[in-house]
Order: sequence, then structure tokens, then C-alpha cells
Amino acid sequence: MNKFRTHNCSELSEKDIKKNIKLSGWIHRKRDHGNLLFIDIRDHFGITQCVIENKDKNFKILEKLKPESVILVDGEVIKRSKETENKELKTGMIEVKIKNLQVLSEAKELPMPVFGEQDYPEEIRLKYRFIDLRRNEMHENIKLRSNVLSFIRSKMIKNKFLEFQTPILTASSPEGARDFLVPSRVHPGKFYALPQAPQQFKQMIMISGFDRYFQIAPCFRDEDGRADRSPGEHYQLDMEMSFVEQEDLFKVVEPIFYELFSEFGKGKKINKTPFPRIKYKDSLEKYGTDKPDLRNPIELTDVTNIFNSKNVKLKIFKDIIAKGGIVKAIPVPNTFSKPRSFFDTLNNWAISEGASGLAYITFEKDKNKIVGKGPIAKFFSESAVLDLMKNCKITEKDSVFFVCNKEKEANKFAGIARQKIGEELKLIDQNSFNFCWITDYPMYEYDEKEKKIDFSHNPFSMPQAEINDFDKIDPLKVLAYQYDLVCNGYELSSGAIRNHIPEYLFKVFAKVGYSRNMVEKNFSGMIKALSYGAPPHGGMAPGIDRIVMLLAGQKNIREVTLFPLTQNAEDLLMEAPSEISDEQLKELSIKTVLKKKN
Repeated sequence: MNKFRTHNCSELSEKDIKKNIKLSGWIHRKRDHGNLLFIDIRDHFGITQCVIENKDKNFKILEKLKPESVILVDGEVIKRSKETENKELKTGMIEVKIKNLQVLSEAKELPMPVFGEQDYPEEIRLKYRFIDLRRNEMHENIKLRSNVLSFIRSKMIKNKFLEFQTPILTASSPEGARDFLVPSRVHPGKFYALPQAPQQFKQMIMISGFDRYFQIAPCFRDEDGRADRSPGEHYQLDMEMSFVEQEDLFKVVEPIFYELFSEFGKGKKINKTPFPRIKYKDSLEKYGTDKPDLRNPIELTDVTNIFNSKNVKLKIFKDIIAKGGIVKAIPVPNTFSKPRSFFDTLNNWAISEGASGLAYITFEKDKNKIVGKGPIAKFFSESAVLDLMKNCKITEKDSVFFVCNKEKEANKFAGIARQKIGEELKLIDQNSFNFCWITDYPMYEYDEKEKKIDFSHNPFSMPQAEINDFDKIDPLKVLAYQYDLVCNGYELSSGAIRNHIPEYLFKVFAKVGYSRNMVEKNFSGMIKALSYGAPPHGGMAPGIDRIVMLLAGQKNIREVTLFPLTQNAEDLLMEAPSEISDEQLKELSIKTVLKKKN
């Protein structure tokens, strides 16, 4: 028999009445009723209420113990009185009358409470993460994470994927985010890098003749944190398949995600498979982003031609259009009853976001004709108003907001405004998960800062062009077999069909200024592997943290991560990063040079 417990703290029920049992756990909370002391004992599984009389020898000991002390109680299961039953608890119909007590571990005064789920500063929560993780919401989030990983692993194995582990110490890559470097003691002056992703290794697994691979892979990137991205490290479901095209991969992945979100999505609706395929260009035009939230019914419309016509006299917009700008319309349904303050609030919000404002037009019927209303309506002729309504597919009960800027900036801000308006008007169904694939990404983009062509996504992707035609095409018009899986406005995964032809890789890298020698030097292992017979292959890598964040209904990845770093990439619990001794530096043949503080 286990000396600490006969049952856990969620097991006992009315069928156990009159049994003598043992429970061990943390003191969740105490309620002193004078002659009786009620104690909630909590463990990983749940909570059980215990009671002790003031004449009992252990009463004073329990009375003095602080919350979160760990105790073992022997006692008898008794029925609760009707007025004290708690139907929200599994054990809410019974309580344990304490006969014997053993204090297993006393707690000091707590820096933050566990009972009550109060909001506390993140700094305190991360410094005392072991206490924060005792709180029910956090505890359930981490349990969910474990269950999601188990579910994913079982589905991947069922789909004939083999699980392998790729190296953690590897070579630095010149592409992507900044690497975390690890000095080599036995090779002075040389460094390993922690992998940003197992990209090259998983491709080599396919080249090695394995057909389907996966792992729950740790990835390390020295980049800034944000709400949906951890600084330092994250985990991804890394996968790769041989002899596949884009659609083959989609057909394998979609059912896994549909079943995953059905299992852990708390009853929320999920759009059926196949998930919509949206071209990158179309996504920017319709939603202003390549991470569209399809729960939002608003679709953007390009109305540049209307604003540039003789029927609209708005000079400020015409001047921007003359310099290559565009006008994006955000049609908003059923705003006829909204007060002027609704529109003014959104305009002020736009200014606070760095925009010049958010122009708008509302509509109403006047003597059997529809006229525009609002600050810029006077610049529109009657025919321009009708053209606008036709283009935006709206009625006089609706309104339209406008963003005018260079194409990239106009799309981006219109997309942000679309989501803001959708939230303000409660158009977004909070009880659903809407998946889609974004496809046909451009292979290259023009870097305005560096004034040169660069990769827009993954340089190892297969271009959508035959190798013999590649050099005849404008690089900025070359599309790639690259795709993202998006859900509710979050990118869950990026992926691609890989370029498995060495000569084609040399051509692809040449467009961004890499010579043949540079490619061979920086990607020697990959080029060597591809040169000995490589199958067509492709894959993707969904982010575990974001998946769990969505399923848990959280807005921040740190709420679903056991021991996360802060936004500034610090571990407040273990006090990392930390300085190392001169002796360690000497052993690694390293000197540190600190930046002077201004």
C-alpha cells in the first residue's frame, strides 16, 4: 500500500462513505468556523474538503499552517450536509473527517496566491513559476499541452510516420533568424549552432530512403518575443514526406488537424475538410494579410479606380494614387443605427496606430435615391456613390471605411482595421475554428532597405517553373510551392515542396547574389546529399505552442509553456542568461567584450 495515499483528491464519492482513507496534497485554502476548521486539500487530480474539530489535537497545528503546505491526512469519508454540498466539485458530496495528520512540508509566506486565480504581474509569476503552475488554469493548460502532444504522436504513427531525433548541436546557417551559438572546447575558435529548425536534416532523412518522418522538435532562434512567439526556443511538429506534391501533403495533414481540434476544441465548430486554399496574392487583396481570420465576414475591395475617376474630387487621395498608391475599401455591414461616435472612435484608433485616419462614408435614402453621408461624402457624385456600393456589394444600411497608401502599407493597415472593426461589431464567431491554406507565395521579394532581391520565404522551396524556363522569368514574378496553414488569424505552420535538384538550387540562390562556391560552402551537406539521388519531397512544421494556445483560448504563448522566458529572453526562475567564470571562458578559448553603456 502507498504510505502517502489510498486515493487522489478527485476520487472520493458517496460510495466511499464510512471508509477510512489517506489523502496527501497541498492546503488549497482554510475556512475557520470557530469549533470547526475546513481545509481543502489539492493535488494534481482535484480537491477534497476535509474537516477537523477544535478539540482535536491536530487542530492547532492545522490552524497555524500556511496555505500551500503539504500534508497527509488519515480520516473517514462522511456525507456533507445538504446546505454544504458543492456540485461543481467531483468530490462535492462528501468530506473527510480528519483523524490523524502528518505535515510533509511547510510553506513560507507565498509571493502570490494559488487560490482565487487572481491576475499577478508576469515578473512575479515567472520568478515563482512552480507556484504559478499550481493554479488551476495554468495546471489545466499544461495538462492540455501534454494530451495534445500524445494525440498528435498517435495520429502521426497511425499515418505511417516514423519518429526520429535530429541533432541539437549543428552548423550555423546563413539564412533565417539569428543563431544561438555554442563554443567548442575541443575545436578552439569554432562554434556549433542550436538548430533554428531541423530543415536540412529532415530533407536528408528523405534522401536516406525513409518515406515519412516526424518529431516533436525543439527549435532555437535568437529573436525578439511577442504574444504568439516565444523568444529563444519553441517546439514544432516537424514532418516530411517523400514522393508527394502539395495536395498530397494537405490530404494527410487536414484530417489530423480536424480530429485534433475536434478532440480538444471544447465543442467549438471546425470548418470541414478540405480546408479553403487561398492564393497569397488573393489573401492580401481580400484580407490585407497572409494570416486571415476567416471568422470575420468582412472582405476588402480595391476601389482605386473609383477614387481616381472624375466623379470623385478628393484631392488628398488622388495625389497619393498619382504616386503609385491604392485605395482599399473596408465594407462594414448594418451600421445604419450606429452613432457618429462609433465612426469617430475608429478614426481616433487609426491615428493612434500611426495612420493618418480612417475616412468613411455612410448611406441613406433621400427622395428615392441613395446619397452618401459623412466627412468625405461631399466629394462623391451620385454615380460614384452607386459605383462604390456596387463594387463593395453593400446596401444603404452599411458603411465603408477607406485606407489610402502605397499598396503594401494600404493592404496591411486595411487588414488590421478589418479585424478591429470585426471585433468592435462582434462579427467574429468566438465559438469556431476556421482553417485555411495560404498558397503560391512569391519566391523572392525586393528588400527596400538593402535595395536588392531576397528570399521571401524558404530558399529551399521548389519554384513553380521548369528549370529551363527559370532564368527567363522576372524573379519577382516567380511563385513557389510554399504554403502556410492558418487558423483564426494565426499562422500555425509554414511548409513547402522542396527543391531536390542541386543545379536548380544554384540557380535559385544566384538570384539573391550567392555564387556557386558560396552555396557549396554554406550548404555543403545538403548539396552533397542531393547529388546522390533525392526523391521529390515536402513537409511542414506546425507550431505546438500556438496550437495549444488556440485550444486553451489564451492570447499569450507563455500561458501554455511550462518554463518560458520573459519578453526580454530572461529566465527569472533559474536566473539565465548568467555570467560564466574566467576559468570556463579560458577553457573555451573565448574572451568577452562588453558594449559600453551610453
